[in-house]
Amino acid sequence: MDEDGDQSLYVERIAALDLGKAVLEACVRLPHPSRPGRRVQEVRSFETRTAQLLALADWLRCEQVTTVVMESTSDYVRHEGA
Repeated sequence: MDEDGDQSLYVERIAALDLGKAVLEACVRLPHPSRPGRRVQEVRSFETRTAQLLALADWLRCEQVTTVVMESTSDYVRHEGA
């Protein structure tokens, strides 16, 4: 078996979503605009209604987020036969 060694994954423009039934929290981490090598983050809350989810999508697009990770305490993916 080949080992990759100690490689770190670095994503420059990333968002993390914590989903709840009525509200989700979103955290965006981006490069600092004036301090090379530093990062900034912003956290916002959104309701899980269509207009708010579209606002979330617009925010992520405006910030040029390329990767989104998600955490949920509920079932959002149902597997066949489950």
